[in-house]
Amino acid sequence: MSLISEFKEFAMKGNVIDLAVGVVIGGAFGKLVEGVVKGIIEPVLAAVQGKGDSAAMLAGIWNFGGGVLNFLLLAAVVFFVFVKPMNKLKAISERKKGDTPPPPTPADVVLLTEIRDLLKK
Repeated sequence: MSLISEFKEFAMKGNVIDLAVGVVIGGAFGKLVEGVVKGIIEPVLAAVQGKGDSAAMLAGIWNFGGGVLNFLLLAAVVFFVFVKPMNKLKAISERKKGDTPPPPTPADVVLLTEIRDLLKK
């Protein structure tokens, strides 16, 4: 087995693709959580303590909305560029595996089937 075919087999495994997608989405989700903390929670806590102003809170909410949009766009790109094509490749690969004819029936099984059918008559 060549090095290229081994790498192709490794890369086409579902676990590798799932892990790569999980890392990318996890990084984007981390940025989203950071945006919630810095953009919403911290300004609210500052306002409760009397140190914040409404402009900072509005800017934080605006940044959070941008983070949500960024996360959704990244998730859509990952889905349409990586996940969808990989699913198509897997389906094609499964179809090719399913097209192979079943192995021929062994001669002893054929002979026993014929004997059974003759005994039924």
